[in-house]
Amino acid sequence: MKFPDRLPIPDEVLKIAQRLEEAGYETWCVGGAIRDNLLGVENHDFDLTTAAPPEDVRRLFKRTVPVGIEHGTVAVLDRDNRAHEVTTFRRDIRTDGRHAVVEFGVSLTDDLARRDFTINAIAYHPIRHEWRDPFKGAEDLAKKLIRSVGDANWRFQEDYLRILRALRFSARFEFRIHGATLEAAKANAQGLSQLSAERVREEWFKGIRTAGRVSKLLALWIDVGAARIWLPEIPGNGKGERGKVDKLPRDPVLVTAFLASDPASLLTRLKSSNKDIERARAIGEWRDTYPDPRHLPEVRKWLSQAGEYADDLLALLPGLDLSRFPIPVSRLPKVVESIRAAQDPLTLKDLAVTGDDLIAAGVRPGPEVGETLARLLADVLEDPTHNTRERLLARV
Repeated sequence: MKFPDRLPIPDEVLKIAQRLEEAGYETWCVGGAIRDNLLGVENHDFDLTTAAPPEDVRRLFKRTVPVGIEHGTVAVLDRDNRAHEVTTFRRDIRTDGRHAVVEFGVSLTDDLARRDFTINAIAYHPIRHEWRDPFKGAEDLAKKLIRSVGDANWRFQEDYLRILRALRFSARFEFRIHGATLEAAKANAQGLSQLSAERVREEWFKGIRTAGRVSKLLALWIDVGAARIWLPEIPGNGKGERGKVDKLPRDPVLVTAFLASDPASLLTRLKSSNKDIERARAIGEWRDTYPDPRHLPEVRKWLSQAGEYADDLLALLPGLDLSRFPIPVSRLPKVVESIRAAQDPLTLKDLAVTGDDLIAAGVRPGPEVGETLARLLADVLEDPTHNTRERLLARV
């Protein structure tokens, strides 16, 4: 792969680099934006690596945030409050597979040598328009290859999350993982159990959002052994669902709920938010229960009971084997659309009367009010034309 003469560096990033260079600190652009631009993928989120120590970066710029200062990273805020990460040249001197202790004051080459994969170890000088590629990352981009920088076993043992990053990059770009790198990933897979659930969840979710095919991401997680450790609720290694999952929206919670036998358990392990766990639980409970689209009252009742999760259940349909349903489920989305367009009442708040109306009509305050409202809702779900104040109060 031939390097272009120059990259489209955003003005705010260029100003930061110029300020550092004028202060006497060598500064380069590195990371995913370099890789993506070489692949023709638009990405203007350029990170900088510099010889300047973190304290000097904070001294040179008025508005900074110490986002990872123990690892040499300072975010410099531009006039639009957008953060640009500036990281001091560093190398690892000690690591336990989760956390690293780094040393500053090293060279650009030393800094690139500690990075995970060759395609992420390319540097570009935004002012002189020079390139540094000591590990032949450009060649690997041309070959569509994920290869570790240096010894793959060491790279993964420094940070086991790099195994999951390899799988994500492979699925995203449809790249092959180099044989030695893949074998090292498998050999070190047990180390994934040391990672925090939050880091694993972030990689799994990000992988679902960015993969060319989610089925490939799933196959890689299974092949390497990551699924066995972190996604054991996916039955039969997900083989029966691999092709179907590609038909779903790129919604990590929806995809996980589709694949898992117990979605709530899986997302609890990954320390997801309570909202995501409850959503997954609802999808798991409802995904085999669909109404007959030929019977409108049944569809309205289903929409009322499924509530906010109805759209999730409709989104699952393209991935399901519809032949196993004795009803024409494929018609359901259009029927739901027509019910919503007609603004049929589906919830208690849609009723033409309130609890106060019922009390005024003589219903005893307390549980009887709720029970009466529920009966009235059941009535209007059967026939929406019954939802008038006069009719409902007359029935009460």
